[in-house]
Amino acid sequence: MKTAILILAAGSSSRMGTPKQLLPYKNTTLLGYTIEQVKQIDTKHAFCVLGANAEIIEKSIENYQIETIYNSDFKNGLSSSIVVGVKKLQHDFDTILIMLGDQPNVNSNYLNKLIKTSVENPSRIIASNYQNKIGVPAIFPKKYFNQLLELKGDKGARNILNNNKSDIIKMPPFNLTDIDTREDYQNLIN
Repeated sequence: MKTAILILAAGSSSRMGTPKQLLPYKNTTLLGYTIEQVKQIDTKHAFCVLGANAEIIEKSIENYQIETIYNSDFKNGLSSSIVVGVKKLQHDFDTILIMLGDQPNVNSNYLNKLIKTSVENPSRIIASNYQNKIGVPAIFPKKYFNQLLELKGDKGARNILNNNKSDIIKMPPFNLTDIDTREDYQNLIN
């Protein structure tokens, strides 16, 4: 089974007021740290979707040798990044692990558990468990690619996850906090 990892990092960071992908974190940046975690896992097919501030963000991650995908439609929300990524990857991969570039608690161990669970259950969605809801990081098998391509707005894959609960394996709850505001970032680094 061939899995692609799709890191979504195209947003304009409007709530942060500055490109959060470039915020310093653990001797790199927030996005750099995410890429470092991805580079440590068993699957080596990683892609990063960029949009707002793409040139400076791409320059900041050039040493990671990760392929970038440009989303010119990034202002239309998270779903547009998923669509751009799936369009590029759909023919070459059996599953796609979709994750965000602003969840620093998602480490290589957690990603490996997702992939291992997917290998053991290749036809099911493997989703992260946020106690009362499910979300990304999540692995989608090929049979869901067409639904991913139809997404619109800023809800990401939420509707697919909520409409297919019987076909989802939820991972044990885990602290998957997004870094969206200056307060989130201060809490992270303090």
